[in-house]
Amino acid sequence: MNAPDRNPRRAFIAAAGAGVAGLGFTAIAPGLHLMAVGEANAATATARPAGTAASPAVRWGLLIDATKCAPGCTKCIDACHEENGVSEQLPDPRQNSQWIRKIELVDRRNGRVTTLPMMCQHCANPPCVDVCPTGASMKRADGIVLVDRHTCIGCRYCMMACPYKARSFVHSNLTEQNPEVPRGKGCVESCTLCVHRVDKGQQPACVEKCPEGAMSFGDLNDPNSAISKRIASVPTTQVRSDLRLDLGVRYQGI
Repeated sequence: MNAPDRNPRRAFIAAAGAGVAGLGFTAIAPGLHLMAVGEANAATATARPAGTAASPAVRWGLLIDATKCAPGCTKCIDACHEENGVSEQLPDPRQNSQWIRKIELVDRRNGRVTTLPMMCQHCANPPCVDVCPTGASMKRADGIVLVDRHTCIGCRYCMMACPYKARSFVHSNLTEQNPEVPRGKGCVESCTLCVHRVDKGQQPACVEKCPEGAMSFGDLNDPNSAISKRIASVPTTQVRSDLRLDLGVRYQGI
């Protein structure tokens, strides 16, 4: 992994608990794709040669069309958890790890309900990285925010700093793990954009398995990528854009 980008953003921590309120919505329950499945598959990443560092010339991101996200559908969650070996079921469900969760937003102006997946937003200026005392919380050069379980001490400062409630703490011993996705009791974790797949030129599991084609993945730095062209052609939203974190996950239709 590359050295962490420790760009100071402590000013944002005070606003961390505000959630999605800045959008004018109220969350009523606690989870990406945009083009048709065929189009999304055409945006497959290029494999990164073994032994080479992630490049800052690339910034990986997601675009999620909330108008295509079906209420009650959990395919993205199921795909994420299966791919990453997130399967523990504890007596207190609040202690279960959850890399994606589905939320419902109610527009207070007209009562319209929108369902969308919420996960780590892969901020360009991640508050979780700033508060981590060991450097375990880091941002790769290509914009993917990760946690190194070998240096994570489980302090959970990053969980408190995240405005999106996107991180989980591992409360139990783990078995049947995906060897490409190391996890460990006492560590914090969150969506990695399936970095082990991206580095092999594959799509994140949630993108690949979304039946409605609501998610698009690609290089936000490339103006000719499908995701960049889509963002340039339709209105999109960054959740809590007032925090100026410059998110790698964008939403259409909210």
